[in-house]
Amino acid sequence: MSFSIRTYGDPVLKSKAAEITEIDDKLVTLCDRMFDVMFKAPGIGLAAPQIGIQKRLFVYDIGDGEGVLINPEIVESDGEFMYEEGCLSIPGLYVEMLRPARVHVRGLNLDGETVDVEADDLLGRLFQHELDHLNGVLMFDRMSPDQRKEAMAAYRRILEAPNSQEPQHIAFK
Repeated sequence: MSFSIRTYGDPVLKSKAAEITEIDDKLVTLCDRMFDVMFKAPGIGLAAPQIGIQKRLFVYDIGDGEGVLINPEIVESDGEFMYEEGCLSIPGLYVEMLRPARVHVRGLNLDGETVDVEADDLLGRLFQHELDHLNGVLMFDRMSPDQRKEAMAAYRRILEAPNSQEPQHIAFK
């Protein structure tokens, strides 16, 4: 089976993913395939719903090794961090987003062991973004109505010029 990244408008992206109750060879294979899709995109994180699989897991690699988190949750967060964020499901759009600066995330690895990660900067941002996908939340959902209107207009411009490689960057006032 071939997987492709689902894009904005696909209803699977707006649904909350189901808890994973069994870690088996099928799940390991799914994660391997998710890494292939993520690297090909190219991206640094990919949640299962982004390829149409309604399971609570994501894969990631910010350059220091591949990681998998199953049934992740944010245990604690603090601070504020404004950073330009993109999404493989909303290709070509980059928007400044305000999120907590640091997060403590807990989940399981592929061996079924509990993993606790204290993350900030890019990794913290990635965890929060992928967790949003597991909860059916997209970047547009985190914007004020005026910001959303501006971002949607920029995204429409991207869709109207599919051969343009020019990304749309939005910094909100």
